Amino acid sequence: RLGNGGQEAGDTRFFVSRGYVHVIADTRGAGDSEGIYQFQGPQEQQDGYDLIEWIAAQSWCDGNVGMLGMSYFAVVQLLIATQRPPHLKAIAPFEAYTDRYRHSVYHGGILNEGFFHQWWEHLSIGASKPLIYKYLSTNEINSRREDLYQQPEIQESPYLHIQLKYEDKNPLLFDFLIEPHDGPYYWDRSSYPNLDKINVPTLMMNRWSGWPIHLAGAFQAWEGIRSPKKMYIVETEWTSGPKRPWRDHQDIILRWYEHWLKGNDTGMMDEPPITLLIRGRNDWRHELEWPLARTQWTKFWLHPQGLLSPEVPQKATEESFSNDPYIPPGKVSQGLDFVTQPFEEEVEVTGPLALYMTATLDQPDATWFVNIKNRASDGSTKVVTKGWPRASHRKLDTARSTPSKPYHPHDESVPVPVGEPATYAIDIRDTSMAFQKGHQLVMEIRGQ
Repeated sequence: RLGNGGQEAGDTRFFVSRGYVHVIADTRGAGDSEGIYQFQGPQEQQDGYDLIEWIAAQSWCDGNVGMLGMSYFAVVQLLIATQRPPHLKAIAPFEAYTDRYRHSVYHGGILNEGFFHQWWEHLSIGASKPLIYKYLSTNEINSRREDLYQQPEIQESPYLHIQLKYEDKNPLLFDFLIEPHDGPYYWDRSSYPNLDKINVPTLMMNRWSGWPIHLAGAFQAWEGIRSPKKMYIVETEWTSGPKRPWRDHQDIILRWYEHWLKGNDTGMMDEPPITLLIRGRNDWRHELEWPLARTQWTKFWLHPQGLLSPEVPQKATEESFSNDPYIPPGKVSQGLDFVTQPFEEEVEVTGPLALYMTATLDQPDATWFVNIKNRASDGSTKVVTKGWPRASHRKLDTARSTPSKPYHPHDESVPVPVGEPATYAIDIRDTSMAFQKGHQLVMEIRGQ
């Protein structure tokens, strides 16, 4: 296709005209490929291994194979690379989550329903079946299905009720509903447990506004991969500020593959390993590590009347709001906003963030949504990053948590004691934003 749409697999004209063969394969059960769709599971990863080796054996291939693409085409690069096909020489995932549960299907234990509404439309007719039967017995699945029918979230959503009743309508969403906790189903479709097995050079690219799905994957891959690597965190055509369309980042990928596939010295490996777009200031900067070694970790406290300040409050106070689950479309939900005083000089926030708060609920469960925004002196705001936990998924894995990056196992739902205070450690997606003089950092806390 022409234009930027439909280019997620890479721009064929761009690469072929520069001496590359561009192979795009329909995964098993999609497009013109036969079989049952495996949703990036072990069989699909093995298929990727076989495809790499098939390409290498063709007369038009010199034996050096790389991979490229964004989103789905990026995620499978990491998964296939963990299988170590001998002729795979380098990968370049642009926007690739690494944790199927936390980054994609469930956000803090909250179902990412909207994204998967349309997923089955891209699959061959009759080629998609629920995969959860490989992990749970039929009796267990039917028992869970009956329990779900009693939950208000299912009863009051005709769409979810239909998907649960007719499992072949959207088999993936059926799987997600039946398995709301992390476990083997999601582990088999996540690269993070095996990132240390990747032995080929890896170029990771992502956009700061990719917090809903892919952004966290870039930093997790950066931490887990031991082979030669580079990371670019940028913006693309869907966002404000300096940006380049996805296809225009392919000149960076070309430099990568000229080096690793053709042996041409492009100078890329002489440059610092990380390149960041610093939003707010809108300039580019090279870095050596993530998080930045020179980070000044700073606590901000919640104060009465919505003040957010580095000063410790003199006494404990309470703020409250009521959440309307039946809010009509277009109406802004209630919540609490905490805002800093206007900054007296530029303040750069680059790295991970976390919110720790104590709250009392009148229900055994709730959803929390935290938005970090940059408010200019004229009152206009831009979203910086987001975080979201489900209250019943508040349990922490202390061994894997750090102060700036709380980690939740999501292995069970623990109802919140009604009327009793509970503590929440909320992971907020990593970011980079320079708040200019006179700007304010806004933290919004919502129930939906």
